[in-house]
Amino acid sequence: MTLDKDFKTAIANLPSSEKNKLLFRLLKKEPLLCNQLYFKLINTKSVDELRDEFETTLLYNLKQTVLRFYSPGYLMMDLRFTSGDITEHVKTTKDKFGDAYLNLLLLNTALDGLNETLQSYTPSKTKKLYVYMLSKAFKILLLIDSLHEDYRIDFNADLRILGEYFSSNNQIMKAALYHGFDIEWLLLSDIPENIKEIHLDLRARGFLK
Repeated sequence: MTLDKDFKTAIANLPSSEKNKLLFRLLKKEPLLCNQLYFKLINTKSVDELRDEFETTLLYNLKQTVLRFYSPGYLMMDLRFTSGDITEHVKTTKDKFGDAYLNLLLLNTALDGLNETLQSYTPSKTKKLYVYMLSKAFKILLLIDSLHEDYRIDFNADLRILGEYFSSNNQIMKAALYHGFDIEWLLLSDIPENIKEIHLDLRARGFLK
């Protein structure tokens, strides 16, 4: 529903008690909005502090995912679920740096524990997982590219680590070649100036899906 001028004026003119009742009812149905307001009005911690706390939880959950590994398919489901937690953190705190950092941590931690194990599966079992990882890696590069250049150097070491994990997995390398993902972007921390156009073109041609 569009909030036109007359509607906004009518809401503004409601008695404070009535507006409070409506707000509380809305917040019960919108947990993300509730978290955002809590962060703005009550929370006393900085974005960096909240990111550090979230990272601790993230690493614990990922280590449990590695220990409980059952199959590439279930791993992808776990990664998607954890990625959703990252998205909620970012939407609540507006943590743009954390969006790239935490997603990169997600891939590196999973591959650190499972890259060798995953290579024992046939391509038919890992295809969707590797396309998901390549899509996630593209997203990370796009996020880093959108940050101020002073922050980009902070990602170089972790990008190289991800590039090394990808490079050591023949199936990921084949998938990367097919889907137009250049591993050198990771290994050399060399994000093309036209990375957005490259990504849009690949998606339009049916890749990374």
